[in-house]
Amino acid sequence: MTTVFFPDAPPSRPIWLVTLADLALLLLGFFVLVMAHQGADRRALVAGLRGGFGGTGSAMMKVVAEPSPVAAAAIYDFAPGSDRLPSAPDAVIAWARAAALDPRIAIRVTGLADGSAQDVDPESGSAALLASDRARTVAAALAQARALPRGRVTIASSVQPGRRGVSLTLVYAGDRQ
Repeated sequence: MTTVFFPDAPPSRPIWLVTLADLALLLLGFFVLVMAHQGADRRALVAGLRGGFGGTGSAMMKVVAEPSPVAAAAIYDFAPGSDRLPSAPDAVIAWARAAALDPRIAIRVTGLADGSAQDVDPESGSAALLASDRARTVAAALAQARALPRGRVTIASSVQPGRRGVSLTLVYAGDRQ
């Protein structure tokens, strides 16, 4: 009895080509699905897709674009570990009031801490909390002076080597007319 072994047949196509074709077909199927549901309720479509991938909730995801900075002002030279204004914020209030005439403009108030051991919140020892307190102090001064309509101020904080203070950035927030 003679045993004959046949060599394995070489693949007719490279494996990467098969994988690429599968990916292309999946992408084509997704675009067909999107085009077929053009007139459908978008909330229902998103909820169905989210449910199919194991997500929860039926609300549409809201993607908010980061506003584009336009101009800036600042108040520097805060005492280490303090959120008390180093000087009257009259110039910043006037600047914000003039900017508020355009309804498409918002202001981002960013508190700054220099990251040194002295420039931290005395109660918690946190530089980020001190930076937030500085931003809140300036935002409160803007609100007290009625420099901006409600809802057009964003507060942020930053801890990095540099000056202690608060920067105010004018941002284009889109059409609000």
